[in-house]
Amino acid sequence: MNIVVAMDSFKGSLSSMEAGQAVRAGIAQADPRVSVTVRPLADGGEGTVEALISGMGGQWQQVTVTGPLGAPVVCSYGILPDSGTAVVEMSGAAGLTLVPKSQRNPLYTTTYGVGEVIRDAMAKGCRRFLVGIGGSATNDGGVGMLQALGYGFFDAEGRPIPHGAQGLSHLARITCDGVLPQLAQCEFRAACDVTNILCGPQGCSAVYGPQKGATPETIQDMDQWLFHYAQLAQAVCPDTAHPNAPGTGAAGGLGFAFQTFLRGALEPGVSIVLEETHLEDFIRDADLVITGEGRLDGQTAMGKAPVGVAQLAKRHHKPVVALAGCVTPDATACHTQGIDAFFPILSGPCSLEQAMEPDTARANLAATAQQVFRLFQTGMTN
Repeated sequence: MNIVVAMDSFKGSLSSMEAGQAVRAGIAQADPRVSVTVRPLADGGEGTVEALISGMGGQWQQVTVTGPLGAPVVCSYGILPDSGTAVVEMSGAAGLTLVPKSQRNPLYTTTYGVGEVIRDAMAKGCRRFLVGIGGSATNDGGVGMLQALGYGFFDAEGRPIPHGAQGLSHLARITCDGVLPQLAQCEFRAACDVTNILCGPQGCSAVYGPQKGATPETIQDMDQWLFHYAQLAQAVCPDTAHPNAPGTGAAGGLGFAFQTFLRGALEPGVSIVLEETHLEDFIRDADLVITGEGRLDGQTAMGKAPVGVAQLAKRHHKPVVALAGCVTPDATACHTQGIDAFFPILSGPCSLEQAMEPDTARANLAATAQQVFRLFQTGMTN
């Protein structure tokens, strides 16, 4: 019998691979002869780098870059050496969590450090990039990142514009003559799970500006500046500058920068992870697929990682079971998205803190996986 396990992380408790190994241990307790393959799973957001690096034999890297407020920060990213792929979370260089609440103001936060991470990875031989672009503190349209990669953004006097969204108020000209030549050899896939466009009522300034510290007045200003920036970008990159394309407003317009200047693809994060980990190749020969996450609910059914696994499994008519730290009543919607049955792993009353203790979560996962497998095994033999 062959079982494939692809668990999303139990945030704050177990990583994707740790959760998967716990499931494997539980199945081994029931029948050590069973072949269990554990594969990494993530949705492109927090934990994606860890999942891919730990699950695919990658190498951790650290580089000191310009943080969102201009002060140095240490950003971790990963390299998958077999494919020369860098796996980056932009939040490690320009994330909202790097900015104290009292200092949050997108007028002054920059994505420059994201470009420095890309530059560092290129210097180490990477030419493929998987970039998670959620959780940003910025609204600079990705201009900071592009400046770090050699693009020129100048005011009417020919001076480089300052960092942050307020720099866009001075933007008069964009140049490409200083761009790093290695970029022409690079492929970018940006994990983007929002559909916001660059400008307007559904644009990045209006929708995400408030959580980054923007006032109603600055939101209107930033939206106008981004509109002007997009017009200049369309003159420079007419084939790829599409500010009304879904996802261009992701991460304060960073999605627009990737698509326009780096010819990057904006894709759902889980789709990128499933493809890059070649999960379908393992599922083809599986008798059972086990997935799950910390909380299974109605949001899971709307395209989160476990449903991505389930839909992939259903292409090959495989049964799918999900295990979760907790399950809400609306999780039944997951049944229409390919998850045949789901099980909460808690065996008795306990506090949230107790349930999230890694050793407790590991033991609960193993115990539940053992019982689920025993039930499945019974069905196979009858």
